[in-house]
Amino acid sequence: MNPVVVTMILLLVLALGELISILTKARVPMLLASLMIYLVLLWTGIVPAGLMSDSLLKTFGSLAIAPLIVHLGTLIPFSQIKGQVKPIIIAVTSSLFAVGLVLLIVTAIFDYTTAVSGAGPVVGGIVAFLLTSEKLTQIGLGALAVLPALILAIHKLAGIPFASYFLKKHALSIKASIKDGSYKGSTSESANPHAEETRKSLLPAKFQTPIVLLAQLFIAGSIAIGLDALTGINYSIFCLIIGIVGTYFGVLQPQMLNKANSTGIFMASLMLVVIASMDQVTPDVFFSYLPQVFTICLIGTVGVMIGGFIMSKLFKYEKNLGIPVALTALFGFPADYILCEEVAREVGENEEERAAIMNGMVTPMLMGGFATVTTGSIVIASILVETL
Repeated sequence: MNPVVVTMILLLVLALGELISILTKARVPMLLASLMIYLVLLWTGIVPAGLMSDSLLKTFGSLAIAPLIVHLGTLIPFSQIKGQVKPIIIAVTSSLFAVGLVLLIVTAIFDYTTAVSGAGPVVGGIVAFLLTSEKLTQIGLGALAVLPALILAIHKLAGIPFASYFLKKHALSIKASIKDGSYKGSTSESANPHAEETRKSLLPAKFQTPIVLLAQLFIAGSIAIGLDALTGINYSIFCLIIGIVGTYFGVLQPQMLNKANSTGIFMASLMLVVIASMDQVTPDVFFSYLPQVFTICLIGTVGVMIGGFIMSKLFKYEKNLGIPVALTALFGFPADYILCEEVAREVGENEEERAAIMNGMVTPMLMGGFATVTTGSIVIASILVETL
């Protein structure tokens, strides 16, 4: 089959998943819908087995992992890291607590390989999945990649409703403090913690073209891979460090893929890498792993919430904000930002209240997602897969 036609079919699968997510208001995650559509097409013979091997976009996705992780590092403003120490510690510690529970309980119920296969993705995102599935394939357990893929697709189903519930309670407390005059935060919509920081770039603006920015990302990714070969430490950790430090000192630019107008193609190609892990999955294999998937998702969600509650108490941090910050490990950006917007719009009675609620939640939620999905889960997955 022509590679263009193959890529068109696969992009249609992603597009249908996106449409289902939009129509269900994200109750059915895009990735889960896309995986199910692809499996149905595969099992019914409509899509031939091995179709993914003819997709050049999937091949590009494999090459794009290191540059994408560098890009994720450029999304993390250093000033926000310094000002959000408590939420970051709460989020990371809660993830570690959840991973510990998964390793302990899942190993006892199933086995250690199953526990490791799910531990990184359950408190992370697509990069944690890619690191895990890559290792499983290397050691001859490619069929087991269905487990982290399904966890990646469904773990947010529990995380988002719980986070929304606690955020609403926190928003109501902000609203009450505004009405009684005790609120001390900002009620200005201009206080946007997601705004890009002003940094002095070593690369003049006229040279910051898409091609130059992409070249920078691949150079940084190549350096990280070289450091991996020298030290034995997974390249993903070096990618994150290079992204954060390089942006802070102006060597790299903030939000590089966004500026290069390439985020969409990178994310689509990575989604196809995830879907490609389904090629070896038969109906028997799929249904045989559902008990492990639901067990890991349940333990991971409960572990994160318990960790968030305990750490909020220890730090004397508002638990109705601390628990959702911990839960960002299950969904990350942009869901964390969208949740804050939805809650602010629902609870606030006027623009002043909505701005205050938004400003009171969005920075710790964003930093929680960056600390867990963007950073912590990658480190966790990188370390755990080396134990297999």
